[in-house]
Amino acid sequence: FVRGWRIVIGWSLISRTHHCNKLRITFTAFLSNPTMSTAFRSCFVLSGFILAYITYLILGALVFSAIERPVEETLKSDLNSLKAEFLNLSCINATALEGFLERVLKANKYGVSILENASLRTNWDLASSLFFANTMVTTVGYGHTTPLSDAGKAFSIVYALIGVPFTMLVLTACVQRLMHPLTYGPISMCQQRAGLHPRAAGVVHFIVLMVLVVLGFFVIPALVFSAIEESWSFLDAFYFCFISLCTIGLGDFVPAEKPGQRLRALYKISVMVYLFVGLMVMFLVLRTFHKLADVYGWTAFFQLPSCEEEDEDKEPILDRKPDDESPEAEKASIKQRDPSSQVSYNSING
Repeated sequence: FVRGWRIVIGWSLISRTHHCNKLRITFTAFLSNPTMSTAFRSCFVLSGFILAYITYLILGALVFSAIERPVEETLKSDLNSLKAEFLNLSCINATALEGFLERVLKANKYGVSILENASLRTNWDLASSLFFANTMVTTVGYGHTTPLSDAGKAFSIVYALIGVPFTMLVLTACVQRLMHPLTYGPISMCQQRAGLHPRAAGVVHFIVLMVLVVLGFFVIPALVFSAIEESWSFLDAFYFCFISLCTIGLGDFVPAEKPGQRLRALYKISVMVYLFVGLMVMFLVLRTFHKLADVYGWTAFFQLPSCEEEDEDKEPILDRKPDDESPEAEKASIKQRDPSSQVSYNSING
């Protein structure tokens, strides 16, 4: 009986070892494929960047909330005491009124209101702190909420010093991965299926891309914001979307700031996602326009630097002709295009 169980266990171990070896060989073959291994490594690095970026935002929000929330509570308490003292005055003179208004306006500049409905919410809970950190590192910076303490201001300097380049790095990495499916692929399809000239295909693609971006990131979000924010008209909401995605951030319109806002935390996080994806799409539009300018020779005409290809962007959208594989053709493709020269979309394929 014992010998039988030993035989069964032995065969089980052998079969598991054989199965593991097959999986190891399959995974090794997958990694040995240059194209697959590069794509896998690229996606893995990009996922790590995005995860690290989210972690950076959350850590910053926790620090901001820990530093600023007690200071905000103290300021609110002082304002309530000042309001009670002002209401108890039997005779209000100009000096007392001016002193009261000065304190109130100064607190309002930091996002702290003396109104009863507005004082019930805080500007430094986790969701609000996360929103503040996001607007800081994306350089949108509405300015409706600012650090109250010296420690918060010092931490903002260090946080932005690291966060702004980090954000640009993540946005650039995401746009590089989107250039093929959203720019090179559609242009190649227009050339191959519709038989369009490379320049005409580039113009058609850019127009379609602009229409989709305006609809998807300006018109539709403006309709949503105007429905949620009761005091916003469609023009106000469209204005907010444009100012935000252009990173102007005037701060005259800020979502989720009215008293009694339902699901305020979820609303703020949704706006954060919209801002990040919208900035990424705006960056994609700029890169596509730069590629189009290279094709038409505008960058050479105005003596501007051409949009150089990264390693991820060197896959051509069209097959090269046999005579283009010569060293002379490779050297010619590296040279900057002259406005009067005949160009094709191969110039943006590397």
